[in-house]
Amino acid sequence: MPVNETKKNFITDIIDGHAESGRFDGKVHTRFPPEPNGYLHIGHAKSICLNFGIAEQYGGLCNLRFDDTNPAKEEQEYIDAIKEDLRWLGYDWDDRLYYASDYFDQLYEMAIELIQIGKAYVDELGQDEIREYRGTLTQPGLESPYRNRPVEENLALFEKMRAGAFKEGEAVLRAKIDMTSGNINMRDPVMYRILDAPHPRTGAKWKIYPMYDFAHGQSDSIEAITHSICTLEYEDHRPLYDWYLDNIEIYHPQQIEFARLELSHTVLSKRKLIRLVQENHVSGWDDPRMPTIAGLRRRGYSPQAIRQFCEDIGVGKVKGVVAFHKLEYHIRQHLNKTADRVMAVLDPLKVVIENYPDNLVEELEAINNPEDESAGTRNVPFSKVLYIERDDFMEDPPRKFFRLAPGREVRLRYAYFITCTDVIKDENGEILELRCTYDPATRGGAAPDGRRVKATLHWVSARHALKAEARLYDSLFTVEDPEADSQKDFTDFINPDSLRVLDPVLVEPSLRHAKSGDRFQFERLAYFVVDPDSTEDKLVFNRTVTLRDQWSKARKKGGGQTRKKKGGNR
Repeated sequence: MPVNETKKNFITDIIDGHAESGRFDGKVHTRFPPEPNGYLHIGHAKSICLNFGIAEQYGGLCNLRFDDTNPAKEEQEYIDAIKEDLRWLGYDWDDRLYYASDYFDQLYEMAIELIQIGKAYVDELGQDEIREYRGTLTQPGLESPYRNRPVEENLALFEKMRAGAFKEGEAVLRAKIDMTSGNINMRDPVMYRILDAPHPRTGAKWKIYPMYDFAHGQSDSIEAITHSICTLEYEDHRPLYDWYLDNIEIYHPQQIEFARLELSHTVLSKRKLIRLVQENHVSGWDDPRMPTIAGLRRRGYSPQAIRQFCEDIGVGKVKGVVAFHKLEYHIRQHLNKTADRVMAVLDPLKVVIENYPDNLVEELEAINNPEDESAGTRNVPFSKVLYIERDDFMEDPPRKFFRLAPGREVRLRYAYFITCTDVIKDENGEILELRCTYDPATRGGAAPDGRRVKATLHWVSARHALKAEARLYDSLFTVEDPEADSQKDFTDFINPDSLRVLDPVLVEPSLRHAKSGDRFQFERLAYFVVDPDSTEDKLVFNRTVTLRDQWSKARKKGGGQTRKKKGGNR
């Protein structure tokens, strides 16, 4: 089935070519194969959307397969988190959940077969020696002194490896290919290593575990994958992928590589993300400053925004870095359409309306979402004492400051025009409160005589406002590429102002029953989401994104631009 023209890319061109030639009988079967040694991040989201999306476009299937070949680093927590993230993004693998460990017996037999045909051998060189013998990009490798052992000896030694007769590092099984190859991956790569660690799924059955390159292609073959879509760093591994399949003589999928997602002002190396967690630079894998899917979810990002972002950045073969503001653009677009508007005051300044009746409380109608008429309206209470944002008032304002000032009239959202008549200060000159008057004829925000004001302020009623906590998140790093300076550690660039906590802030009473994950626009401020730390007594809000793009403004001011990426991390 040909793909929609609007979603075409070089991968769909390859698939269309296979359909025309009859390869794979027109079937499309992909897989997403994460290692369960950490949480998924936004880079994985691109791969998820691509693999599941390609299958969906062509009416095919996509498997979820955990590459659990290293029991020393794998945890059930990661497996559960990966499943949750996939489902949250809107994808399902139905009954096609697999593990590389499902195939350990078959992979072992395939290794035996390669030994039997003289294509694999047991090597007793140490890890450093193997690295030294491998050579460099400009120098060929050297053959191991164990390379030409007889087949029967290799079979016996491999069985001893499996039985635990060797300690870790004393022996490995290597493919016998070409130590002079220009592709270092083809210089007798390690197929099996000894790990004296129980496996979460197979227990103590195995003392040897396959390397990713050996398990990858054969697992694809066992599952009848048609198109094995990988990131670009595996392009040099494709000859090895093909070599294993061809020499074992089993069904051969097509490996295709694309450029992985790199995002500015963050890191996507799983090793570095683990460091951020273990060294307590963040509160955990789901810290809203993290680029993990769990972190983005807790920050208030929606699956729709992430999927649209992944679709819009496209698929290519050229490495590059996507500016963070492009991700923010998509969450703004989605929340603008879906998030209810509410009023909240983050830095409260007391306002007393002197000519408003002391005990009167009015319920004023407010629009929930001007982008969605079906969202309806709500009532917000209005009373004599209010709070506004402190920076919405200036005692001696500059010429272009149009908000509240002594003698100036402004509009209160959904309420009345008010005029500041007096400023109350403490003994240090700090402003404590404002005294104002209101015009009863302007209820709803319009004056019968047609006079206009230049500013509309949000507010909350002092008697009815709820106290809450607001967590203002910013970029975790102060520079576009925290990994660019080889003389410094990436943690040297952590932003000390990446989290600012405001407590208390005041929010309108309609939020009393807001639940974890509910998203709102705090009018004139930003988009926020209710954090799981919230309790019945106190709501906690995370700032998802500002209402306007602060990144592009800063970039224009500093003359910065999106950079090209020279390399990548697994």
